[in-house]
Amino acid sequence: MKTVELTDNELIARYQSGEEHALKTLIARYEKRLFSYILISVKNKELAEDIFQDTFIKVINTIRSGNYHEEGKFFQWVMRIANNLKIDHYRKVQRMPMFESNSEFDIFDVISTHEDSVEQKIIREQIYNDLQHVIEFLPKEQRDVLVMRIYQDYSFKEISEMTGVSINTALGRMRYALINLRKLIQKNKVVIE
Repeated sequence: MKTVELTDNELIARYQSGEEHALKTLIARYEKRLFSYILISVKNKELAEDIFQDTFIKVINTIRSGNYHEEGKFFQWVMRIANNLKIDHYRKVQRMPMFESNSEFDIFDVISTHEDSVEQKIIREQIYNDLQHVIEFLPKEQRDVLVMRIYQDYSFKEISEMTGVSINTALGRMRYALINLRKLIQKNKVVIE
């Protein structure tokens, strides 16, 4: 049987058993779609190439280490990795602002010296932990959409592609997740400031 005719899971199993060409087939199957998605998202060819390469490095390392457990959802898993790397990149860029210096510019005018007190940090951490605990009680479909939208910053279009449901279904799951989350917060007396 030609490797082109094998399923994603069969190719992964063959790669794990030492057949390097199985991974090449798997990458070739999705590289154009993935690169197009990344390029459309970041609108910069060099950055898209970096994220694309980092995505497959992570994919290879995860499969080699035996930690791949997304049976039947390989492409969605790869898309999540790419999206997370994209988000990580933009977070890094936001944390490291670039400034041009001149004689009228003083870096200390830009740096914020305000930090939360220890008490504020503890309260925020407790609220976050309580909220994480409450989210676990949501039905899986609603929890998945909520996490992808709020914590991973996916668009509803991306969520619908990754979960295999329509955009309207993804929107509906998000709506019900928020309704149920509100009820759970009230029931568990979680205070959110």
